[in-house]
Amino acid sequence: MEVKRFTKNDGGFVCAHCGREVLPLGYSSRNHCPFCLWSLHLDVNPGDRASECGGEMEPVGAEPNTKKGGYTIIHRCVKCGEVRRNKAAYDAKVQPDDLALIIKLTGRHDY
Repeated sequence: MEVKRFTKNDGGFVCAHCGREVLPLGYSSRNHCPFCLWSLHLDVNPGDRASECGGEMEPVGAEPNTKKGGYTIIHRCVKCGEVRRNKAAYDAKVQPDDLALIIKLTGRHDY
């Protein structure tokens, strides 16, 4: 039996870190705040909301995606320490990710 690895879950939310309202992305699952780039440790697989941790995920780095273009944001959970990689949405039509913050993260390597 094949296990689904991605569940579209594109609801809006209020950022637990900065308190700003985040609107749905419209074409995929938005999992981090476009303003401060913080996330929550909610998923085991993208969009499934199956993680029991629930800790805040700090953006600790970013890498250019050389195969598909764009950037990947690296988050580390402040509660359990898990590291996850998430595609940046800096080119989104609705509330794009803060590209200046993403570029600033590319210089960090402490994850």
